[in-house]
Amino acid sequence: MSALKDMYSRAFFDQFVSIVKGAYSSFDEQHFLDLIYDDAWEGRELKQRIRHVAATLTRTLPNNYEEAIGILTEIAPQCRGFEYLFFPDFVELNGLEQINISIPALEQFTTYSSAEFAVRPFIIQDPELMMQQMLRWSSHENEHVRRLASEGCRPRLPWGVSLTLFKRDPQPILPILNALKEDTSDYVRKSVANNLNDISRDHPGLVLDIAKEWYGHNPLTDWIVRHGLRTLIKKGDPEALDLFGLGDCAGLEVLTLKAINPIVAIGEDLYFSFEIQNQSAEPRKVRIEYEVGYMRSNGKLSSKRFKLSEKMYNPGVTTIVKKHSFKLITTRKYYPGEHRLGIIVNGQEMASVPFELMDRP
Repeated sequence: MSALKDMYSRAFFDQFVSIVKGAYSSFDEQHFLDLIYDDAWEGRELKQRIRHVAATLTRTLPNNYEEAIGILTEIAPQCRGFEYLFFPDFVELNGLEQINISIPALEQFTTYSSAEFAVRPFIIQDPELMMQQMLRWSSHENEHVRRLASEGCRPRLPWGVSLTLFKRDPQPILPILNALKEDTSDYVRKSVANNLNDISRDHPGLVLDIAKEWYGHNPLTDWIVRHGLRTLIKKGDPEALDLFGLGDCAGLEVLTLKAINPIVAIGEDLYFSFEIQNQSAEPRKVRIEYEVGYMRSNGKLSSKRFKLSEKMYNPGVTTIVKKHSFKLITTRKYYPGEHRLGIIVNGQEMASVPFELMDRP
């Protein structure tokens, strides 16, 4: 499988320089390509390549920032997709001191790629001004701009600069989330939920209060609340579980957990089974997860939790059989040794068993 950074191929750049040349006749395509393919190009990872392209544009477009932004604005409709993140990155790199030009540029560029990373240094520089702007964006007609209002101020945005000020005090974010809590776009609502989930890591009580206020009034908002509380649910927070009718584990028991194949080779599947017993006389809503303790290079276990089911379980015993893949993936490295499997019921671990992961034959 090709790495994401390889989307910046020679064919991509050949097409891009042709687009730029159409709007800026003085553009030196060969000089641009020579600068792109410097000695460090092959070793750069994705975000480094994005910044390198933005820096190369800085050297090859007009020195006047407003003029350069004008060229990028003209060609932006022809440059759509994740690979064009270097458009907003150009704004971040060059426009922090010219905010009157930069803000409209970010607003436009986010509709074609995303300005969620580039807007963050502007927030850090002037949080009051930018959060007022983000609130205005929350009522924009374009869903990409509305999403930017939420995604751009997430305290813990992956790949993004951490917004420490909002980790300490997320209050400035809340009017934006409130404005978007019934948004008709799935794209926007997912961002609102992710923002809530970020906040819950530092201020769980605040997010639980918001969830209780929002939940039960609109199905679109209910989905946001559920997704926004996912970390608290995984941690077994009793208030989060109770909000969704999951309650405690009284009257529930996990029986006969076993690893069907307790020795698994990397690249194969672990099969396991267990029984869940509902000892009450009525059906119970139960959330069941399993947790794999992966062996790390330092000999310690690192756990990751996976949802198995969330549904009504009838009185009596229900047998569950599941498999977990150890096929090689780019996002995880497997190490041989004793691993651990745990069964989580309504946020509480109720059974565990070891199993052995071995190198491929």
